[in-house]
Amino acid sequence: MQFYQPIKPWVFALGLMAAAPVSCQASEPEKQVVSKDEPVTIRINPTKTYQTIRHFGASDAWSCQFAGNWPAAKKNGIADLLFSRDTLSDGHLKGIGLSLWRFNAGGGTAEQGDGSGIKDEWRRAESFLGSDGGYDWNKQAGQIWFLNAAKERGVKEFLLFPNSPPVQFTVNGKGYATAGQPNLAADQFGKFGDYLADVVDGIRKKTGITFQYISPVNEPQWDWSDGGQEGTPFFNNQIAAMTRSLSASLLKKNLSTKINVAEAGQIEYLYSEHNRQGRASQISNFFDKNSTDYIGNLSNVLPAISGHSYFTTSPYQTAVEKRKQLASRLATVPGLEYWQSEYCILGDNDGEIKGEGRDLSINSGLYIAKVIHNDLVNANASAWHWWIAISPYDYKDGLVYIDKNKTDGNFQSSKMLWALGNFSRFVRPGAVRVEAVSSLASDGLLVSSYQNTNKELVTVIVNSDNKSQEIKIDLGSGKQGTAAKAYETSAETDLAPARIQTKDGTFSVRARSIVTIISQL
Repeated sequence: MQFYQPIKPWVFALGLMAAAPVSCQASEPEKQVVSKDEPVTIRINPTKTYQTIRHFGASDAWSCQFAGNWPAAKKNGIADLLFSRDTLSDGHLKGIGLSLWRFNAGGGTAEQGDGSGIKDEWRRAESFLGSDGGYDWNKQAGQIWFLNAAKERGVKEFLLFPNSPPVQFTVNGKGYATAGQPNLAADQFGKFGDYLADVVDGIRKKTGITFQYISPVNEPQWDWSDGGQEGTPFFNNQIAAMTRSLSASLLKKNLSTKINVAEAGQIEYLYSEHNRQGRASQISNFFDKNSTDYIGNLSNVLPAISGHSYFTTSPYQTAVEKRKQLASRLATVPGLEYWQSEYCILGDNDGEIKGEGRDLSINSGLYIAKVIHNDLVNANASAWHWWIAISPYDYKDGLVYIDKNKTDGNFQSSKMLWALGNFSRFVRPGAVRVEAVSSLASDGLLVSSYQNTNKELVTVIVNSDNKSQEIKIDLGSGKQGTAAKAYETSAETDLAPARIQTKDGTFSVRARSIVTIISQL
C-alpha cells in the first residue's frame, strides 16, 4: 500500500477457573453499566475460547533496502526494536518480539531508475529476476539482511509478497498499471507463478529461510495508475487463476509454502461487493464450493483470507459493526480464518486522527491499540500485521522512523511500535483468545485476554480516557493465580515494567495508557 502523500513487576491474587477449550464465533460481549464510585470489574472466563492467534507481523517495504545497508550498530538497533524478546538488566524490554516478517519481492522498478515512472526512489524495488531471464540472488541485499536479523532474533514465520509482477511480465513494462487495468496478461500467469516459486526456492538456498506463506496479490481493488509505488489491480477470477498457477508452481518445486489470499484493500470487499463489481465478495468467490473461482480445494491454499483495515477504523462503533459483519460472513465457511494483513493510519478517519504528520506521541499509540483490539475481538482476526516497519516519511506509517538517508542516519521508535508490542511481545503464536468482559460500558476502556500455549494468561487493557481507572479482575472461584507482571505504554513509558498500587484487590490503570498483564494459570 499506500495512498498517502509521501507519503516492576507487581503481584495480585487471582481466582482461576480450570480452562477447557470451547469453539465459539461470538464477538465482544455487551458491557454493563458500572457506578462511578465502583471499580471496573473485568470478568475473564478461560473456559470460553475464540480464535487461535497465529502471529503479529510487519513488512520490510520499502526502507529496509537502504536501512539494511546502514552501519551495523544502527541496523542491529532497529532489528532489536522490531524482533527482540530480550529483557534488559533494568527490566525494560529491548523490542516488541514480532512473530512474523513480511518480505517484499520487488518488481524491478529500482533497476529502471527514473524510467520506472515512480518518482520516489525509496518506493522503487529491486528484483531478483534479471533482464536476461536469470536470477541474481545478491539483489535486495538490505532486505535479506533484515530477513536474517529476524531469524537470528527468534522469528520463525515469514511471508513473501509482491506488489507487482516483475516488469518483464507486465502489460506496460512498468511496475504500476495503466488506466486502472490489470497489468498482467493471462498468458503470463504461469510465468509469474514459476517466478514466485523460484524466489521462495532461491532465498531458501541463500539464507536457509523457507517462507511459510506467499501472498501473490496486494489490494487488487485499487487503481494503481498514479505511479506512486509498485501495484496493479486484478479481478477475482484473475486472482483465482493466478492462485491455481502458483499452486502448481510451488508443488512442482516440492515447496511447502502456503498461499494466502487476497490482501483486500478494505475489509468490506471480503464480505460484500462494496462498489467494485467483479472484485468483491471475496469470501464467497474463493471459498464457496459452488463458485467458479473456488480455490479452497487446492492443497497449498491456506484456509485463511486476508484484508486490510484501512478506511474502516473510525468512528469506533461503525468500525465494530463492520468487523462483526466480517466475522459473521467468515463463520459461514467452516475453518476459514481472517488475517488483518496490513495497516497504518491513513486518511482523516472521520476527523479523529489524520494520517499526515509524523507523530511519536501516545495519541497514535492509543489509536493503533484500539484498532488492534477491534480486529482481534470483533473480527476474530487470527493474525495482525503492520504496513511499513521502518519509515522515512512525515506520516503515521512507521513503527520505527529513520532519516531518509540511504547509507546512514538516525532512528527512533514510535508509540505505535510499543502499542503493538503490548500485544505482539506477549500474545504468542498458538495463543487462544478467551472471554474478557468489562463492567464499564465505554469505548474508552477496552479489554481482551489470551491464553498462551504455556498457560500464561495475557490481558491487554487499553485506557484511552483522560482519567485513570480502578480495575478489579474476576476469574471466578477456584485456584489462586501466581505472581503477575504488568507492562505499560503511555506518554511517559515504552512498554515498561509497571508498579501498580493495589488496594482491596483493585489496581489502577493510569489515564491514556495501554497495560498488559501476564499471569500464570
